[in-house]
Amino acid sequence: MDTFTPWTIVVDLGIISALMLLGKLIRVKVKGIQHFLIPPAVIAGIAGLILGPEVLGWLPLSNSLGTYAGVLIAFVFAALPFTSTSKAREVAKVKRMWGYSQGGLLLQWGFAGLVGILILKQIWPMLHDSFGITMPAGFCGGHGSAAALGDAFAKFGREEVLSLAMTCATVGIISSIVIGLIYLRVGTKRGYSACLTEAEKLPEELRTGILASENRKSIGEEVFSGISISTLTFNLSAIALVVLCGYLMSKGVTRMAPSLELPVFSCAYIAGILIKLVFDRTKVSEKICPKISSSLSGMFTDYLVAFGIASIKISVVSQYLVPMIVLILCGLMFTTIYVYFAAKYIFKEYWFEKAMFSWGWFTGTMAMGMALLRIADPDGKSHCVDHYAIAYIFIAPVEISLITFAPILFVGGHGLIFSAVCAVVGLAIMSYMLYNKKISKE
Repeated sequence: MDTFTPWTIVVDLGIISALMLLGKLIRVKVKGIQHFLIPPAVIAGIAGLILGPEVLGWLPLSNSLGTYAGVLIAFVFAALPFTSTSKAREVAKVKRMWGYSQGGLLLQWGFAGLVGILILKQIWPMLHDSFGITMPAGFCGGHGSAAALGDAFAKFGREEVLSLAMTCATVGIISSIVIGLIYLRVGTKRGYSACLTEAEKLPEELRTGILASENRKSIGEEVFSGISISTLTFNLSAIALVVLCGYLMSKGVTRMAPSLELPVFSCAYIAGILIKLVFDRTKVSEKICPKISSSLSGMFTDYLVAFGIASIKISVVSQYLVPMIVLILCGLMFTTIYVYFAAKYIFKEYWFEKAMFSWGWFTGTMAMGMALLRIADPDGKSHCVDHYAIAYIFIAPVEISLITFAPILFVGGHGLIFSAVCAVVGLAIMSYMLYNKKISKE
C-alpha cells in the first residue's frame, strides 16, 4: 500500500491537471467531442480511469484518489454563500420556476428510491436499500452531489455508493447533452420553441468552449493592493475558513451525538451562511468578490469531476452493472416525461426553453442546462437563468438536506419512508402549481 505524503497530492493533482489540459485540447480539436459538448473535466476523469490503476495502470495515481472528492465538495458548498447576488424578495417572480424545479428534484429522489426498494431489490436481493438514490444524486446534483452522498455513506461502511453515484453522474452529464440535443431538434421541428424556427448549428463558442476576444469578461475585481494581500488569496481564505468551521461543526455534532453523522459539506454550507451574515454586518462582504468566489467554486468543481470519475471502482460497477443500467434507463424515462409534461402545463410562456434548461440540470449540471438554453434561447428572452438563480436560494437547502439525511435514514432502515415522503411532497408541490395556474386562468 502506498504511503501517503504531501507529494502524493502533488503527483495526483499534476497528473489530473495534465489530463485536464489534454481534455481541453481534445475538446478544441475533435469535432465529435465538440458536438456533444463534453466538458474537459469529464474527459480527464475518463482518461484517468482508463489509464490509471483501475484499468491499464499506466499512470501512477494513488490509492487516495477517492478521498479528494469529499474534501473538494466541502469547498464547493462553502463557496456558495459568497457567490450569490440575488435577492430573496424577488421570489414572487419565480414561483413557477421554484415549484417546477423543487417538485422535480423531490420526485426524482422519491421515484428512484421507490424503484430501488420496491422493484430492483426484489429482482436483485443483494442490493442495498440505498441503491436507487445513487441515480438522483448523480443526475440532479451532478458529480458534486454524487461525491457528497458517497462520502456520507462511506462513514457508514458503504464505500461502493461513491462509485455507483459517480457512474450515474458521468452517464447523466453525457446524456444531458446527447439526448438534450435530440430533444431540442425534435421540439424545434414540432414548433415548440418560441425562439427558434429550426435547430440551428452550435455556436463556435459552445463547441470549442473558447470565448471570442470580444466576449471575454473579467472573472473578478482587484479589491486589495498587491503590496498587502492578493484578492484571490483573500477570497480563498474566506472559503477555507468556512470549510474549517464546517469540519469542526461536523466533528462537534458527532462527539455530542455519536449516532448522528453530518457530512462536512452540509455543515460547511450552514457555516458559510452564518459567516456571511457576520461579514455582511461588519462590511467584510464588500471585500469579497462574488465573481472570484464563483470562479474558485468552478475550479473546485472541475477537479471534483475529474478526480471523482478517475476514482470509480470498475469492480464495483461491474458487480452492479445490470441493475444500474435498468436504474439509469428508468431515471432517463422518468425525467423525460416530467420535464416535458410538467413544463408544458406549469409555465405560461417559453415552456420549451425552460424544459431544455431543466433537462440539462435534472440529468447533469446547471452548466449543461445553460449550454442547452444557450442554443434554445440564444437571446435570453425567457429569462430562465435569472429565475432559476433566485429560485435556487430556496431549492439548495432542500437539496442539501436530502443528501445529508438520506444516508442516516437509509442505513437506519427508513429508506422506504424517506422515498415515499419525497414523492408525496413533490406531488403536492406539483398539484399546487397546476391548481394555481388553473385559478389564474379563470
